[in-house]
Amino acid sequence: MREILKLQDVSLTYQAENGEVQALDQISFTAQEGEMIGIVGPSGCGKSTLLSIIAGLEPATYGSILLGGEPVIGVSEKIGYMLQKDNLLNWRTIRSNVLLGLEIRRMLTEENIAYVENLLQTYGLAEFADKYPSQLSGGMRQRAALIRTLATRPELLLLDEAFSALDYQTRLTVSDDVLGILRKEKKTALIVTHDIPESISMSDRIIVLTDRPGRVKSIHNMEFPPRPGQTYMLPLERRNTPAFGQYFNLIWKELDVHVETQ
Repeated sequence: MREILKLQDVSLTYQAENGEVQALDQISFTAQEGEMIGIVGPSGCGKSTLLSIIAGLEPATYGSILLGGEPVIGVSEKIGYMLQKDNLLNWRTIRSNVLLGLEIRRMLTEENIAYVENLLQTYGLAEFADKYPSQLSGGMRQRAALIRTLATRPELLLLDEAFSALDYQTRLTVSDDVLGILRKEKKTALIVTHDIPESISMSDRIIVLTDRPGRVKSIHNMEFPPRPGQTYMLPLERRNTPAFGQYFNLIWKELDVHVETQ
C-alpha cells in the first residue's frame, strides 16, 4: 500500500499565562492508503490539537508532516476535515450544501458536480437533495456533511469527534454508514474520539496517547477478519465479537485517566 501520511517527531509548545506548556511531544506514525486510524487518549492530551496541526491550521513547534511525500505547509486542499457539528447551512438545500466546498474553491466543474450527484445517489441522499437540513435526521445530516467533505476529493480525512453530537443509537448506525462510504471511496482517515468502543469498531489501528504532553504510548492493530463474501467487518458486527471486549480491556488499562465511554 502507498504511504499517505507520515508524522516525524511532531511536537507543540505554546505560551500560557503561567509560562510555556508542552501539548505534544515527538508524535511519530504513518498512515497507509485506505487505512482507518483511531486516536484515543485522556481528555486534554492533545488529540484535537494534533488534527489541527496535520490539517495545517496550526504550526508544530518541531517535527515534520508529509502528505503523499510532500511537506504540509498551511491548509492543504488534499485534506478534508469533519468536526463535531455537521455545520450545514440551514438556508441552503442539501445539494447546495454538499457543493459548498467546491464553490468556495471555484471548482464547480461539470465533472465535479457529476461526482457529487453520484455520491448523493450512491449513499441514499439523492431524493433528499432539494430538502433543507432541518428536514433531515441527524444521521442523514452527518452523511451529507461527509459527502461535502468528499466532494473536493481529499487524499486524507480528519474526523474530530464527528459523531459526538448524535444520540447513541444514531451513532451506531452512522458509524456503519461512514465506514462503508470511506471504504468504498478508498479514503485514508484519522478518527479522534473519546469513545473507545467507537474507535475499536471503526479503526484498522488505534494510537493511544499519554496524558499531556501527548506522546504515543502504544499502537494496536485491530484484527477483525471479514466474514465470507465481505471485504471488511462492519462496526456493529465488530462489537459482537470476543475480540472487541479484549481490545477494549487492553486499551482501557493503558489510559492514564478516566475516559468517558458510551
